[in-house]
Amino acid sequence: MERAGATTLKGNPLTLIGPELKAGDTAPDFNMVDNSLKPVTLQDTAGQVRIISVIPSLDTPVCDAQTKRFNEEAANMPGVKIITVSMDLPFAQKRWCNTFDVNKVTMLSDHKDGSFGSNYGTLIKELRIESRAIFVLDPENRVRHAEYVKEVADFPNYEAALSAARSAGAATA
Repeated sequence: MERAGATTLKGNPLTLIGPELKAGDTAPDFNMVDNSLKPVTLQDTAGQVRIISVIPSLDTPVCDAQTKRFNEEAANMPGVKIITVSMDLPFAQKRWCNTFDVNKVTMLSDHKDGSFGSNYGTLIKELRIESRAIFVLDPENRVRHAEYVKEVADFPNYEAALSAARSAGAATA
């Protein structure tokens, strides 16, 4: 499935591969790797509330700020796992985290086969990078919040994602 013009970069329309997920949908599976090259699937993260922060590349200013912001928020959200997804190689993710002392979010790389991007509708066809998005999943792998940021260079709505995660946590407590 392709969604032409679903996102833009500096105003230029781009095509997203995959479905547009909405609150209430069952979260699709994925196959990514962590910074030790260990495979990670949806089931490996289940059983807790998750915020999945999707970014094009850590080496850009908005992605850098977004990941640092969620790293800060993680300290105030016990019971919520925050995952950052990008096409960056696991080695680059690890280097970036070490450089900026980002240690409260889990970094996952979708570089191998793009399964997260194509299953969650964030893979930019023309660039083979992820589009900016935020997903909140409950412990049963149900999407509680989905935001596809229209312009890749814009920030997501942090408060909406954090509120959805708190709500998902309260609903399962």
